[in-house]
Amino acid sequence: MELLNHQVVTKRDLLNFGNLLLREIKSSTTQETLPKPWLKSAEVREILKISPGTLQNLRINGTLKYKRIGGIHYYNYEDITKMLEK
Repeated sequence: MELLNHQVVTKRDLLNFGNLLLREIKSSTTQETLPKPWLKSAEVREILKISPGTLQNLRINGTLKYKRIGGIHYYNYEDITKMLEK
């Protein structure tokens, strides 16, 4: 919808625009964002609310699988959810 220079904007136009804008904002915030398939150690610690040492223990005893690439540990999100379900 485009306004020309000589058209008047009414209160009703502003209210309609405000309602449209609110609906757009609400719909964009309610859409679920899928988690990344691979997470770094800091992200996993934040999700599980654990310390670096506890995460290391989970790696060592095989409770949580991981991949190491260039000195960075990556964890599969599905593995984390499976571990939590046990």
